[in-house]
Amino acid sequence: MRILIALGVIALLFIGVIFFVIGLYNKLVKLRNRFKNAFAQIDVQLKRRYDLIPNLVETAKGYLKHERETLEAVIAARNTAQTASNKAAASPDNPNAIQGLIGAETALTGAMGKLFALVESYPDLKANQNMMQLTEELTSTENKIAFARQAYNDSVTAYNTERETFPTVMIAGTFGFQQAELFEVTNPTEREAVKVSF
Repeated sequence: MRILIALGVIALLFIGVIFFVIGLYNKLVKLRNRFKNAFAQIDVQLKRRYDLIPNLVETAKGYLKHERETLEAVIAARNTAQTASNKAAASPDNPNAIQGLIGAETALTGAMGKLFALVESYPDLKANQNMMQLTEELTSTENKIAFARQAYNDSVTAYNTERETFPTVMIAGTFGFQQAELFEVTNPTEREAVKVSF
């Protein structure tokens, strides 16, 4: 009789451990899906920005005929950032894809900064109705990107914290839950958003 009781207790403990592991696993899956969804929100806003940039360049092209190199640099940076964004969107839990996107976005921000510095020296372009409307939309989009990045980073932090705490860390390693990458800029000069002012 004691053996049956002992076996019953062991079986209950075993079942309890299994349910505990399942609970931790499911929590990690929920947190991972949450940060993937948060990245999707960034992706939506980045696509909106990528769609605005060619219109902005096209509007500026007539005024900045002698600045073709800058306009081409903006389009090239936009295309590179869009490609990096597509890679990151396909796998937002891949730290290398996120780092690639961060680098491409940094280059795009620099190119856009040069474009807006040029625009400042062309009063007719600054006063152009299309240019004013596009810059307003771009400013709005930049704000939405900033909010989406914050939500993404909050979700990544919650996921990484759960993933690194005991006993979840044992489950995370066993089932291949990798650390997620924050969407942050490390160079202080790159932290500034594209300045759009007319």
